[in-house]
Amino acid sequence: MQSLLERIKAGTLWDFHGGIHPPENKDQSSLTPVVDAGLPPQLIIPVRQHAGPAGDLLVRVGDKVKKGQPLTRHDKGRFVPVHASTSGTITAIGHHTVAHPSGLDDLCITLTPDGKDAWGERQGRSDYWNLERGELLERIQQAGIAGLGGAVFPTHSKLDGRGQLTEILIVNGLECEPYITTDDRLMQEYADEIMDGIRVLKHLLKPKLTLIGVEDNKPAAIGELTRHATDEDVLVKTVPTKYPSGGAKQTIELLTGRQVPKGGRAVDMGIMVLNVATVFAIKRAIIDGEPLISRIVTLTGDAFKKPGNAWVLLGTPVRWLLQRFELQPEADQRVIMGGPMMGFTLPHAMVPVVKATNCLLSPTRAELPPPGPEQACIRCSACADACPANLLPQELYWYSRAKEYDKAEGLNLFDCIECGACAWVCPSEIPLVQYYKIAKDDIREARAEAEKAERAKQRFEAKQARFEREKAAREARHAEAAAQRRQAMTAAGGEDPVAAALARIKAKQDAAPVGASELAPDNSAMIAAREARKQEAIARRAAKAAASEPDSVQTDAPAADGQDAKKAAIAAALARAKAKKVAQEPGEAVVADTPAAAPQPDSAADTDPKKAAIAAAIARAKAKKAASTQGDEAVADSPVGAPQSDTAADTDPKKAAIAAAIARAKAKKAAQAQGDAAVTEGEEAAVTAPAAAPQPDSAADADPKKAAIAAAIARAKAKKAAQAQVDAAVTEGDEAAVATPAAAPQPDSAADADPKKAAIAAAIARAKAKKAAQAQGEEATAKPEVTTVAAPAADADPKKAAIAAAVARAKARKLAAEAAAQASPSPSTDKSH
Repeated sequence: MQSLLERIKAGTLWDFHGGIHPPENKDQSSLTPVVDAGLPPQLIIPVRQHAGPAGDLLVRVGDKVKKGQPLTRHDKGRFVPVHASTSGTITAIGHHTVAHPSGLDDLCITLTPDGKDAWGERQGRSDYWNLERGELLERIQQAGIAGLGGAVFPTHSKLDGRGQLTEILIVNGLECEPYITTDDRLMQEYADEIMDGIRVLKHLLKPKLTLIGVEDNKPAAIGELTRHATDEDVLVKTVPTKYPSGGAKQTIELLTGRQVPKGGRAVDMGIMVLNVATVFAIKRAIIDGEPLISRIVTLTGDAFKKPGNAWVLLGTPVRWLLQRFELQPEADQRVIMGGPMMGFTLPHAMVPVVKATNCLLSPTRAELPPPGPEQACIRCSACADACPANLLPQELYWYSRAKEYDKAEGLNLFDCIECGACAWVCPSEIPLVQYYKIAKDDIREARAEAEKAERAKQRFEAKQARFEREKAAREARHAEAAAQRRQAMTAAGGEDPVAAALARIKAKQDAAPVGASELAPDNSAMIAAREARKQEAIARRAAKAAASEPDSVQTDAPAADGQDAKKAAIAAALARAKAKKVAQEPGEAVVADTPAAAPQPDSAADTDPKKAAIAAAIARAKAKKAASTQGDEAVADSPVGAPQSDTAADTDPKKAAIAAAIARAKAKKAAQAQGDAAVTEGEEAAVTAPAAAPQPDSAADADPKKAAIAAAIARAKAKKAAQAQVDAAVTEGDEAAVATPAAAPQPDSAADADPKKAAIAAAIARAKAKKAAQAQGEEATAKPEVTTVAAPAADADPKKAAIAAAVARAKARKLAAEAAAQASPSPSTDKSH
């Protein structure tokens, strides 16, 4: 670096790529001194006049303010306040059109001057060398100083970045753009104050060398600066006139020969560049205590009758200035804020002057013709030759127009200084700089949105992390409190609640399998009920099958016979139901519930009909099994009418029931073979048959085995006789069998009755019993009625009655063969009702 400084002191100059030489047109305004523009009737002060966020308002409508009083609050960062340009009253706060290429609106403070121009408090420090660096930067920020060369970047932020590492301080007085002469007149008239400002910066930055760059078309300014630059480390450097030598990067390259890398900054190279007007404002802020409330503005162009430079208060409406300097407008008069190369046309004349306003140009149409219509690019490469940043303007134009911003950024779009040299040389009159500005704005907006989203994401993540920390801390506090409670209870002799709860849970888990087994339902009753329902269904189907046979023969048997038959049928149904319920138990246990001995003939009331029916059902089942093993041999060998024992106790009820069941089955088969003639005989027999005559003791003592043998013999004979009978006798035979007396034993005269009639009567009795059982139900079961007509039946035993019926049927079948030869049996005329 020492060698570079020596070369610079030796007067070495460098050059930059490209550049143009447009007409300067500076003499119109540079030959007259700077004047005071005066106090306008109203000031419109935008709250944001720099490259950064605006500060919060410090005033309200109706407030009285002094000259230099802050109107917005400054804070750390790139906040720059604005101040009252004069004393007066705040009359409005609202949006107004500001100095912007797109004519945008922004928040503005309207100040009505009181004409006193009274200053507020000012704190100047001529002994600035006694101030610390931080205090100096604070004063610069409070004064609202931003770059006055056009970029309006906050000066305090620029100086605070790498200020201590600055080796070369460059004061830019080149002012290369045509028409503008503000810096020229400033250097001519205020060279001494500019040198004071340089000394303040030297104290702040401690540079090794300070260079003041001025173009060679400003001889008066060069002379004044040279006369006041008495410090050995301050050099005034004169450079050739070429546009845009006033750009920061171009100035650095001209004076030092070094190029700022793409995407880099000059401060990173140890070089600080400040505009000469900014240096003057720093002097006024530090030494005089005056904030930035005014600046020099060039009013030039052939449309002005009195062009020149003037001190203009910030916020002054452009319309008032044009009138003040006697603008002679023509049709569609243009007013350009800035120079012809980098300036923009104002949408209207009520735009206020701001910190970045250095020139108001009002050219005539002949002086500065408006641009022609845009034409297609001819790829002449004149723009690339003129570009001072050594870019490819034609490709940047294509990508910017197509909004392919990623490719434009790849070609270093943001290195463009927007000097307008490319557009000035373009033969197709393409507004290249406008395309670049739009592309930059779009990219900045997209970046701002992305940064906003990223900040929101970071805030959300930070919030979630805070919630997690708070949750963990809360859980830790709860756990600690619970532990303390348990310790206190344990210390007091109590039981630890957590341990007790765990013990209860474990006990429940251990007891769960046992409890589950204990709570398992006992389905035995349900199974028994289901089996009973099945058996009942089978019985109903059998009853329906029997009912489908020819209608039973109606008979006028004695009432006692009908009552006995009903009781027997009901007892049989109850017996079947109960037998199904206890089917899981051994059959002998059910049998044991019935009386072991036959009841006495005299005590029929003591006999339980339900138990008798149950015994009969079990007997029927066993009889079926026994009958399958007995053959016709037993039938031939056994006598039919063997005498019974004298005692009723010797009669086995089980065997009697078996015999009765076998007899009924055989009677049904015999009835199917009988004809219509047998129906009539059955009716007469059923009517004339004695119903309640008591049997002798010998009938009650009949052996059930012999009765079974007799039934088998009668079955064989009945098969032969059935061939001559008709189908109508089936029902009559069933009813006669049911209606057969079931109480006391028959007398000997009953045994001599017609066997055919006896079979029919038995069938009729069975049919009637089935019908009666369906109609009476449980009532008949709970309170059976016994009615006798011919003889007393109170002493009738159902078991004995069933045995007697079986014996009668057997005898009837025995005589069936003899009666088969009779063609027409004589009906009985003795019918009792």
